[in-house]
Amino acid sequence: MKNSGAWERKAALAIATISCGALLGSGLPARAADWRLAPGPLMTRWSKEVSPTNALPEYPRPQMTRTQWQNLNGLWDYAVTPKSAANAPGAYDGQILVPYPIESALSGVMKAFLPTQRLWYRRTFTVPADWKGKNLLLHFGAVDWDTEVFLNGKSLGTHRGGYDAFDFDITKDVKEGGPQEIVVSVLDPTDEGWQLRGKQVLHPGGAAYTATSGIWQTVWIEPVSPDHIESLKIVTDAGAGVLHLTVSARIKPGQAPVSVAVSSGASVVATAKATLGAEMSDEAKDTLRGWYKATSALTVTTLDIPIPKAHLWSPDDPFLYSITVTLNGEQETDTVTSYAGVRSLRTGKDEKGNMRLYLNGKVTMLPMALDQGFWPDGIYTAPTDEALRFDLEAFKKLGLYPRKHIKIEPERWYYWADKLGILVLQDMPAGNEGDSYTDSPKSPEAAMQCESEMRTLIQQRWNHPSIISWNMFNEGWGQYNTVATAAWAKQLDPTRLIDEASGFPRHGAGDILDVHGGIPPKSDHEISIDTENGSVGLASPGHDWPIGQLWTPQTFDPATGGAAPPKDGKLAIVDDASKQWFTRHVRGMFRGLWANADSTGQTGDSYCQITDVETEEDGLISYDRAIWKVDPAPIRAAARGEGRAQNVTPLIPTAQTEPAEWSYTTNTPADNWFAPSFRAAGWQTGKSVFGAGVGKVATPWTTSDIWLRKEFTLASTPKAPLLSILHDEDFKVYLNGVLADQEGGYNGSYDDFEIDPKAAATLKPGKNVIAVYCHQTTGGQGIDVGLFDRK
Repeated sequence: MKNSGAWERKAALAIATISCGALLGSGLPARAADWRLAPGPLMTRWSKEVSPTNALPEYPRPQMTRTQWQNLNGLWDYAVTPKSAANAPGAYDGQILVPYPIESALSGVMKAFLPTQRLWYRRTFTVPADWKGKNLLLHFGAVDWDTEVFLNGKSLGTHRGGYDAFDFDITKDVKEGGPQEIVVSVLDPTDEGWQLRGKQVLHPGGAAYTATSGIWQTVWIEPVSPDHIESLKIVTDAGAGVLHLTVSARIKPGQAPVSVAVSSGASVVATAKATLGAEMSDEAKDTLRGWYKATSALTVTTLDIPIPKAHLWSPDDPFLYSITVTLNGEQETDTVTSYAGVRSLRTGKDEKGNMRLYLNGKVTMLPMALDQGFWPDGIYTAPTDEALRFDLEAFKKLGLYPRKHIKIEPERWYYWADKLGILVLQDMPAGNEGDSYTDSPKSPEAAMQCESEMRTLIQQRWNHPSIISWNMFNEGWGQYNTVATAAWAKQLDPTRLIDEASGFPRHGAGDILDVHGGIPPKSDHEISIDTENGSVGLASPGHDWPIGQLWTPQTFDPATGGAAPPKDGKLAIVDDASKQWFTRHVRGMFRGLWANADSTGQTGDSYCQITDVETEEDGLISYDRAIWKVDPAPIRAAARGEGRAQNVTPLIPTAQTEPAEWSYTTNTPADNWFAPSFRAAGWQTGKSVFGAGVGKVATPWTTSDIWLRKEFTLASTPKAPLLSILHDEDFKVYLNGVLADQEGGYNGSYDDFEIDPKAAATLKPGKNVIAVYCHQTTGGQGIDVGLFDRK
């Protein structure tokens, strides 16, 4: 921040005060009754809950809370002027609902904002009488991108950065009595600049989306004592059962006692005391106060607090300790509350020699889904706290963890991740600050600004136990000084993993080897993960983005029962058949992760993505969060390594236990080749697996098509039969001439497949016939089919 000097407003446009404690108050502007949500292209079910009296009313900073505060969310005046305008406008264009970005329907404006323009905000507030004698802090959760803030006509300073929180001490600038006027000026170059911006663009389409400009997180003020706590840093050592708490506080030059209580529910389990400013001698204190007339100094101390029989935080048991920190300064007392999850995190080799992630000393796999954090009605800003929580509860229901993709969320998103027990792989927002081909920054200014913002973002989120990694770059976007960036990030936060570059280009630094699509190579010092994979999609009419052409790489093909590129740009629609296919596709992906983990060494795989985003139609849930396109239960079971059916009796074994012998041909047979009466004259015999490069191949198969038949005898009618199949690619299976199942694509490992009831009903004591067809297009290929009965 810098002080840009005094600023005189040319004209005043009075609005009434919004005054509140922990909630928005009742002093709304007279025109609030006329304000409406903009008619957005697609709204969520939470849209109707958003109003000038209910614009994200929750306390925005769960890890350092105070009881007194005032929410400044609600209706502000706004205006858009040319970028060159140095002074606020004499008249405003209307009212905007803060903190929803100007481009969003929830703001009530829903207008594009251009790099050639300047966005102005204005509102007033009243300082409660019982705050007299306190220092006042004005907080902004996030403003995108270049911000200057004025109070009562004076510039408080500027801030650059679209994702990090910032604040001003406005104590000296508050006038006696009456309303206080805030004016905010914002510039945003969006994709015409080098700044960190994620996937925001001026012309959305494909995998780039509507921009967010201006205020997009909560604005609020709070009173603090002149001696007050500025920040907390929480580091836990699960092995030693110790909580390391660093307290930074601003106090009058000298010393001040600080005390900490750690609680489990209503019971205090540990306490500690320390002295802030203990390093300051009486002589130094007297010099600062007497000669220099200093009124405050920033002091720091770290308390090492043993936690007896520490209750560890994990996804299955997300236990959080409560923390109360009290500063007894010369100028009153300041108390803040926080929380901590005690856990350990490291990488190391398992008994098979593969690099693994260890959480609390246990090998932890990472089944994931990409999470971009966009909303159809709020863009970067979720409509409500309940909506914010919905996405994380969806991850929990699916058994998956989010890779938070090139966006930093508000603090409350991570709070819910901590509470629900969700591991988060956190990307830094992407920008255009570097050139990945030369590994060089675009300019000294770009490098300095973007590194500073990334450092701040790590520091502002590092107390959350849910975050397990910092992902510094994505697919070369703005990537520069890769090895050096990974090194400073690890030095800044040695408690988490560092992913130097998600996807590419990789330089070998950090703790994670991260690819996009396919099996990552093994590393002797990094865990291997794939953080973008398996992108397929289904349309959900009435719940899809209505602007532009919907797209996805693959969609359901009813003709084959598998995946195929959309025909003429048309996607398959969610129905029972396509939902079953989509569920099986994602389930197979995570079953493959577990089944092949020992041989591949892979620790994580990530489906792309949790929800649709605008025209990108590959979500497990529709963009408005109304339609589940998959059944989460089978995916959760697979993600947890619980997928395959247990207690089964083999009727036809697979090559996993005993290769079965089949009749087969690679020449197109007669149309009735799958009928029980068909005679497979001239067919060859061979054992499974049939193929090349997939599974335990016993019989080579390299042509595009293969047909298999096998007679088998049953002693009794199966109770609950199912198929076990390894396929690459499309298959059809017939039982006694009736289609039992068909699927397209490949699964990479054995999976269970339900049998059509009509086909299952044909199974009888005595002789039966199973017939299989498999079609291959490119790459490795293989087919093996087993029949089992559940006990």
